[in-house]
Amino acid sequence: MAELYALIDCNNFYASCERVFDPRLEGRPIIVLSNNDGCVVARSNEAKAVGVAMGVPAFKIRDLIEANDVQVFSSNYTLYGDMSRRVMESLSQFTPEVEIYSIDEAFLDVSGFVGRDLTEYGRTIRRSIRQWTGIPVSVGIGETKTLAKIANKTAKRTPGSEGVVNLAGSADRDEILSQIAVEDVWGVGPGYTRALEAKGIKNARQLRDTDERWIKKRMGVVGLRTVLELRGQSCLPLELGRPTRQGMTVSRLFGHPITDVEELKEAVATYLSTAGEKLRKENLAVGVVTIFLMRDRFKEIHYTQAATVELPVATNDTRELIRHGLREVGSMFSPGREYKKGGVILSDLVRADEVQGHLFYEMDRDRSRRLMRGIDRVNSRLGAETVKFAAAGVNPKWKVKACRRSRRYTTRWDELAVVRA
Repeated sequence: MAELYALIDCNNFYASCERVFDPRLEGRPIIVLSNNDGCVVARSNEAKAVGVAMGVPAFKIRDLIEANDVQVFSSNYTLYGDMSRRVMESLSQFTPEVEIYSIDEAFLDVSGFVGRDLTEYGRTIRRSIRQWTGIPVSVGIGETKTLAKIANKTAKRTPGSEGVVNLAGSADRDEILSQIAVEDVWGVGPGYTRALEAKGIKNARQLRDTDERWIKKRMGVVGLRTVLELRGQSCLPLELGRPTRQGMTVSRLFGHPITDVEELKEAVATYLSTAGEKLRKENLAVGVVTIFLMRDRFKEIHYTQAATVELPVATNDTRELIRHGLREVGSMFSPGREYKKGGVILSDLVRADEVQGHLFYEMDRDRSRRLMRGIDRVNSRLGAETVKFAAAGVNPKWKVKACRRSRRYTTRWDELAVVRA
């Protein structure tokens, strides 16, 4: 049976999430800012049309925002994450084989639907996801994941496609590939782009038709796989099982520069608490924790400090993470210095049910699991940080700015949407 893949991509996902709960935003330019309300990380099509660039600091486009009545939002990752979960669960209604590729993208195996009109099936998926979640999506279909990516990109920028393009057996395939710049082909980075363009290869069709030996010599096996995928030979199967993480980072800019060691400890304790919760969600435990602090890189040559702690036994107990992690903060702190950012890096991750014990380090692991499970359940039902550790502070002043954050409509009872007659 021939392999067929569909790539479902949420359109302007963060902006679309904001629109779901506020219909007044429909048709208006929207931008979403990074942590601390710094730079633009998401734009609606309307915002793109008035000239808002990705990654630009918000303060540099104040006049543009005011002149075009651009709606500005702080990042609301709690909302975006839950909306993503809803979209992915909805996609599983169409096929059991779904690879969640990112927060707003998923590959579906649609090989079993060869006898159907796949373009119409894609439209059915699109209509259903919009009806069930409120999120608009584009659908690209092809014999390989790379072709599905190209089909999806084409669907987004082709008004007459109704958001769906099927490249499988399409008579327009050569023309479509000719319109895709080589730098936009999945897996082709800037370095490869320069080498390909120097040889006169400027679009996906030319890349597909390039000699395999030259590709393997200049781009290796990865490049060869890309060429074969463009030719319709599947080299990248769905990854249905989530691979075990090798590491994890929790990091944020501070709402204001920190000069007090106690505030710094509160921030690090908060990041360690977040890390512990993430570990438990994925049934992981950490063996090595690195704490890092950053000062203003424009004012100091050596602006980053880091300290690594090797835990006696791998754990996901927040108490243990805070106890071992905060020991390093005091020794790293320099009075009179301003700290702008901090974070924790977790490495040496193992499955929580496969942790190696220690002869000289005792811990009641059953009690630990029950306590952490109880805290997670309360926070899941009543909202993040309903229960938290005192080390993380009560009303921390260093918290990131999120002055324009919308409500967490789907995860907080006290932030539910209010409907007025």
